[in-house]
Amino acid sequence: MKKILIIQTASIGDVILATPVLEKLHYHYPDAEIDFLLKEGNERLFDGHPFLHALLIWDKSKDKYKNFRKLIQEIRENKYDSVINIQRFASSGLITILSGAKLKVGFNKNPFSPFFNIRIKHTIHNGEIHETERNINLVKRFTDETLFPVKLYPLPRDYAKMSQFKTAKYITVSPASLWFTKQYPEEKWIEFIKDIDKDIRVYFLGSKNDSELCNAIINKSGHSNSMNLAGKLNFLESAALMRDAVMNFMNDSAPLHLASAVNAKITAIFCSTVPSFGFGPMSEDSIIVQTKEKLKCKPCGLHGLKDCPEDHFKCAMTIDKNELLKRIE
Repeated sequence: MKKILIIQTASIGDVILATPVLEKLHYHYPDAEIDFLLKEGNERLFDGHPFLHALLIWDKSKDKYKNFRKLIQEIRENKYDSVINIQRFASSGLITILSGAKLKVGFNKNPFSPFFNIRIKHTIHNGEIHETERNINLVKRFTDETLFPVKLYPLPRDYAKMSQFKTAKYITVSPASLWFTKQYPEEKWIEFIKDIDKDIRVYFLGSKNDSELCNAIINKSGHSNSMNLAGKLNFLESAALMRDAVMNFMNDSAPLHLASAVNAKITAIFCSTVPSFGFGPMSEDSIIVQTKEKLKCKPCGLHGLKDCPEDHFKCAMTIDKNELLKRIE
C-alpha cells in the first residue's frame, strides 16, 4: 500500500479514537502516504503530525452537498490504494465506494458496507472492548493483532505557550458536555471545587460555548486560584497543559480522549453512561468515578440524553465528591 485514506468525519473524540489506526498503519507501512478525512473544525488536532501526508477537510457548515461532490472528485484524483472507513454513516460509505480505491474497508453497520472488500462487525453492547480496539480490528487482516495507543503530537510551540501556566501545582477541569445526562451537574462541580486547596491552581478548559459555565463554577465556588481558559486554547495547547497536570477532571466526553492522547492523568466522571460501552480513558494513571448506587436506569442511552428520563438524575447527583478529592491528595 502506497496511498491510504482514513475516514472519520464525526466528533472530536471519535477522531482522536481513530489515531491508533493511523499509528498502526504507519508502523506497518512506514513509506506509505497516509491521508485523513475529517470535518472542518477538527483539523487542528493534527497540526504538525509526523505521520500524516495530508488532511482532507469536509465543510459541512454550508453548501454541504456541493462540498461533498468536490471532495469525492478530489479523492478519486488522489488514486488511493486503500480507504479505511472508521465511520458508520451513509455519507462516509458513499465516499468509500466512489473513491476508486482497490481496497475498501469499513464496519458492517455502514449502509454501504456490502460494497466494501472487508466488512468488520461493530458491537458496543457486548463486553469490555474499547472503541480503539474495534477500530484497530479494521486493519488487522493486513497488519497484525497488536493494539496501538491513542496519540496526538503537541508541537514545541504548544508546550512553550503552556509553560506560563505550569509554574505551580495545578489541575484542569473540563466541566461541560454536549449531553445533559453525561455532564456532572454545575452544583456538584461547585461543591468539589470549594474543597480544593487554595494553593492548587485550577484551570478550566473547554470550548468558547463552555466559558459561561466555567465562570459560574469559579464565581460560585469562591476558589480564588482558578482561571477560565475555555475557548482560549486550541486542541493541542489544551493537551500540552493536561499532560503535566497533577490531575485532569472531565466527563465522559472529548477532553477525556484528548488527555489520553498525551498519557495525562485522568479522573473521568461517568454519569448516565458506563465504561463497558468502550469509551473510557486509556492513560496509565486513569480511573472512572461513577455512582455506587445500583440504578436500574443506568445506562439510559449510548450517547447521553437532553434530560434525565426518571427526573432524578441520581447517576450524577449521588457521586461522592471525595472520590474526586482523593485523586489530588
